[in-house]
Amino acid sequence: MWLLFLLLSVLFLWLLQKLVFKKFWDKGLTVFLSFSDSFIYEGDVSSLKETVTNSKRLPVLALSVRLSMSRDLEFLKGAKENSATSDQTYKRDIFSLLPNQKTTRTLPFLGKKRGCYSVTSVDVSAFDYFFQKGYYKEYPQSAQLFIYPKPADIRRITLIHQAISGMIISRNRLFLDPFEFSGIREYQKSDPMNHINWKASARTGNLMVNQFDATTNFSVHILVDMEDPYILKYEALLEESIRIAASLAASLSRAKMPARVCVNAEDSLTHTAIDEFLPAGGAQMGVLYQKLACLEPSKISMSFSDLLEKELALGTTGETYVIISKNHTEELVSALHRLNETPNQVLWVLPTMVYDMDRRFEDSSLSILHWEVEL
Repeated sequence: MWLLFLLLSVLFLWLLQKLVFKKFWDKGLTVFLSFSDSFIYEGDVSSLKETVTNSKRLPVLALSVRLSMSRDLEFLKGAKENSATSDQTYKRDIFSLLPNQKTTRTLPFLGKKRGCYSVTSVDVSAFDYFFQKGYYKEYPQSAQLFIYPKPADIRRITLIHQAISGMIISRNRLFLDPFEFSGIREYQKSDPMNHINWKASARTGNLMVNQFDATTNFSVHILVDMEDPYILKYEALLEESIRIAASLAASLSRAKMPARVCVNAEDSLTHTAIDEFLPAGGAQMGVLYQKLACLEPSKISMSFSDLLEKELALGTTGETYVIISKNHTEELVSALHRLNETPNQVLWVLPTMVYDMDRRFEDSSLSILHWEVEL
């Protein structure tokens, strides 16, 4: 008799927990994913945080959280457990939550490639207390991470910067350049106080100011070519072109020089070609980096020769153009020659594979800076 009573009791408890768990398992249950950083650079390490909260009085003994994200975010160390990589990286974690418990796990990963990454949902499944019945629910997420282009070699960027400065100083003399000291003269009311030379003033008995050489009131136009029309693709050169543009824009920003970055490809944020003006001081650098992170080289908005023709039609003078293009088609070189004949300064940065340097393009009438790229 007692055995029958025991069996009936177990059956009753099983049915009861089944009904209760089915009704309440997801009540007060939240799953929230977030990246620990809003942005990182290529090759940096960041982490994804999983926060699971059970804010009810019933425990959840076995909860599975399954997520997927780009394979270019590679889990590190212990975070690799229960993960698999195919078209994406799939990760599954098991949680056991007591009543009113909150658990957070930090999953470190390596940002392998420039891009805009997001996790939009997670799949959550739970089993009842007898592990007989599973329940499933999808939780929307809004975790987003920008991976900015890796900074290019600062020494090579400095070479470009010096080439730009040399072009400007040699062409026009309209506005002061704080980097070109040329002498000392007597103070005038219109002079800024930070130009006063206090040693010279004490020596002469009159206020004296540092005098600077003059350069043009200019903007640097950085035009980036994303065309890759050949059967053999050169993704490494395209990515290096993006890094050069980003690093050069940042360098100009630090030097308080206005700049413009224009790319003949679309980004996934605005679905338009990038054409971003950066005032002196770099207030828009964050916007530019986000757009470059989301740039999709395959979505060409126009040919680069057409972009150069568009610039020629503007009829600008006294500007500085930095052309970043791995290509040297006849149409592109012809457009570059015509741009070089205008009252503007033109510098062509030509990314080239190291093993192709013996076949590099030369043109004595153009200022070309060859940028070697190693795989």
